[in-house]
Amino acid sequence: MILVLAGTKDGRDLITLLDQAGYEVMASVFSEYGRQLVQLTHVPIHTGPLNTDGLMHLITSKKIDMVVDASHPYAVNVSQNAMAACQRTGILYLRYERPMIPLPVYKGLHVVYEYDQAAQLAASLGKVIFLTTGSRHLKLFKEGIGMVDHRLIARVLPEPSVLQECLEFGFLPKDIVAMQGPFSHDLNVALFKEYEAHVVVMKNSGQVGGSDTKMTAAMALGLPVVLIDRPVIDYRQIVYQMDDVLKFVKEAKS
Repeated sequence: MILVLAGTKDGRDLITLLDQAGYEVMASVFSEYGRQLVQLTHVPIHTGPLNTDGLMHLITSKKIDMVVDASHPYAVNVSQNAMAACQRTGILYLRYERPMIPLPVYKGLHVVYEYDQAAQLAASLGKVIFLTTGSRHLKLFKEGIGMVDHRLIARVLPEPSVLQECLEFGFLPKDIVAMQGPFSHDLNVALFKEYEAHVVVMKNSGQVGGSDTKMTAAMALGLPVVLIDRPVIDYRQIVYQMDDVLKFVKEAKS
């Protein structure tokens, strides 16, 4: 059985691709909402975070012989746990990495490598900061250096647990945009204008993650962009196209 770490749309697409090719597939997702997004009702799903030991238990109990890691490009711990679990159990690991968007030549683009750097820089660029980086590091931004008297807008998934976290971190309801992306260029423009954003903070999550339209919308409005670059991980085996995932699986199973 193939375990797909399906924390993204890519992961769900890979589940469908492998299932249609006749392979036995299991999905691992982080949340109940992620579980609901997996459309194939016959595919078994594990819901909830897994550390290395948890993954090893799942691998042995479900007789997994291969892990396809299609987790989010910034989910470093997920990938590291998966590689460690595969190495310790002696099974195959494959990383599917969605392509990044090419970065434009834009004087308002500022590339950083850490979230605290992003918070500090964004605070220096404007008083209204539109965060499109998800919910995981909102507390860091809220408590970041120089954030006093700044307004932070958090665009997050419309999940009850995420909204509760936003409120606990001190975000007012009027500063929470709870919507499922990715978003079009025009919608991004409208939201940045509606909230009178001075600066946009984003990741290079690829076209699938809507990074291209965030960038073009910010550029159209002349807004500075703080982009948190992807973490550098030494993956054991990596491909960038879904067809290459299928090719790898076919060769491994033959």
